[in-house]
Amino acid sequence: MVTRGIRGQGSRSGGRPTLEEVAARAGVGRGTVSRVVNGSPRVSEETRAAVEAAVDELGYVPNRAARALAANRTDAIALVVPEVESRFFAEPYFSDIVRGVGAALDSTEMQLLLTIVGNDRERSRLARYLAGNRVDGVLLVSVHADDPLPELLVQLGIPVVLSGRRSENEPLAWVDADNVAGARSAVSHLIARGRRTIATITGLLDVYGAQCRLDGYRQALAAAGLDADEGLVAPADFTEEGGRRAMTELLERRPRLDAVFVASDVMAVGARQVLRERGRTVPGDVALVGFDDSAIAHRMDPPLTSVHWPIEEMGREMTRVLLAEIADRRPAATRGAKGRQIVLPTELMPRASS
Repeated sequence: MVTRGIRGQGSRSGGRPTLEEVAARAGVGRGTVSRVVNGSPRVSEETRAAVEAAVDELGYVPNRAARALAANRTDAIALVVPEVESRFFAEPYFSDIVRGVGAALDSTEMQLLLTIVGNDRERSRLARYLAGNRVDGVLLVSVHADDPLPELLVQLGIPVVLSGRRSENEPLAWVDADNVAGARSAVSHLIARGRRTIATITGLLDVYGAQCRLDGYRQALAAAGLDADEGLVAPADFTEEGGRRAMTELLERRPRLDAVFVASDVMAVGARQVLRERGRTVPGDVALVGFDDSAIAHRMDPPLTSVHWPIEEMGREMTRVLLAEIADRRPAATRGAKGRQIVLPTELMPRASS
């Protein structure tokens, strides 16, 4: 853009060249110049060459804001996290998602708006903001089953992509990890190490991914012929304190447990603290496996065996899917009942805790 402005002869008025001046230089109408600048195919090659030559000679720079307005676009997307701020800043998952989204947008002109929605008042404020056509699409992270935001976005006609699903039959576009397979591999690993009284600390069970990790836990036990003892299942909330509470409950109910599959690394930190306070060694008395393979897993003592899933890649894929949804604004009925859907693989990363 800058080079073109330096080379060109500039506007006769001495200011920024206008669309009308480009049209006069090319000997065509203003509408023809607009079609060429906006990439319309309804222009002959001869005319297109004349307009492009005039643009180059004058150093004309299209008004991006005006182009976006004419195309009913804002050139902005929102990354919406319906969680309290304390959880957003405590969990590496969210920063990894943001990093992936930023990487995917790096080669575009899209702006990113990050919004944390932790209560009903903030949700209402966001709804009013989005109703004003301020963004072209929304990336929705950490969605709970009863969250009204996805339906609101559908009603507003805003393209949306979810990180994870609300159910097996999620109709919106989503990118998710293979949570069932990841949990199954974690518990199978513990069984292969000779553990037989294997507990699990789940995430919030109104999150479909947490349900899937619990399903994977149960599938691995069933495959090994082990009973699924519900006294070995302790729901938590993906926080460190939740991991502490759940581990305390498990030890009170089943003091002879010899392994725990924890549905997030953050909760595994809390569980490890309780085990140490109770005099249980890891992995000697109790083997421990987490989920996320975050930096936390490497810093724990001993280092935590954890299920790796490509969180940054999820952010990149979500963004690619959203940009495709924005470009393809046909009614859902003409492009299938469901939005684009991608499942990313998981991999167990064995370390000293198991």
